[in-house]
Amino acid sequence: MAEKINWFPGHMAKALREAEENLKLVDLVIELRDARIPRSSSNPSLLKLLEEQERIIALTKIDLALPEETKKWLAYLEETSEESCRAALGINAVSGRGKDKLIKLIHRVRQSVNQKRKQKGLNQRSVRAMVAGVPNSGKSTLINLLAGGGRAKTGSRPGVTRGQQWIKVGDSIELLDTPGLLWPDITDKEMGYRLAICGSVNPDVVDRELLACRLLDYLREKSTQALQQRYGVADRGEHSYDLLAEIGRKRGCLQSGGRVDRQRAAGIVLQEFQEGKLGRLTLEKAPQQASQEE
Repeated sequence: MAEKINWFPGHMAKALREAEENLKLVDLVIELRDARIPRSSSNPSLLKLLEEQERIIALTKIDLALPEETKKWLAYLEETSEESCRAALGINAVSGRGKDKLIKLIHRVRQSVNQKRKQKGLNQRSVRAMVAGVPNSGKSTLINLLAGGGRAKTGSRPGVTRGQQWIKVGDSIELLDTPGLLWPDITDKEMGYRLAICGSVNPDVVDRELLACRLLDYLREKSTQALQQRYGVADRGEHSYDLLAEIGRKRGCLQSGGRVDRQRAAGIVLQEFQEGKLGRLTLEKAPQQASQEE
């Protein structure tokens, strides 16, 4: 992989400008982050726009992350001054876990908005919330969960949602679905790896073999049991490049002459991780609270 990832297609640049304009229309921003990479999936360009905005942080895909690490991240996001948000919660948009808590938080904002409107002699209205986050963070899936149907397009590849669309949830909530937003230059190489491994970067712009080897490094560090259970391989201390070849042989990823097709093997490893078949894994530890350090 190059020193930095450059995947900032024209629709993202346009969407960032539109998001800035639409902030004037909304009462709340629901910022989605991938629970496996809460730091890397935080868009610095977006955060700059949200400095003065009412905000809820929702960690999505908690079913794929380690529960104890998700708990630490939620505590950090709510308690630290580094992240100024009304609340942080975990969401599993497939099972619906976290849905009721999120709706309660949205209604609290609605009550506050309408209380101010009443003081000005204005009628009550729905609360307007923008749903924002990096590509493939689960924005459309969450909106469909809240709205009760396939109202927003979903997909496993980043970039499915290209335009911004308003979706009503009952009579009291209006959600603005936005395209996944990255930032122009991801100069932190490890952050780029993690975003790509979790599917937030178009796979065509990165080296899959390198990503798979980096993922195997994470697995060897955090969950060697997954390698044994899923692929029947043991960590003998070899380079991940050789470990990937062994997985390829086990899965029948062979070319003429018995050579291992590492690209195909890499695709299998990355896909199975993204589908949760390698077990729960959190790639980033939550920073320690000052009180904990003391």
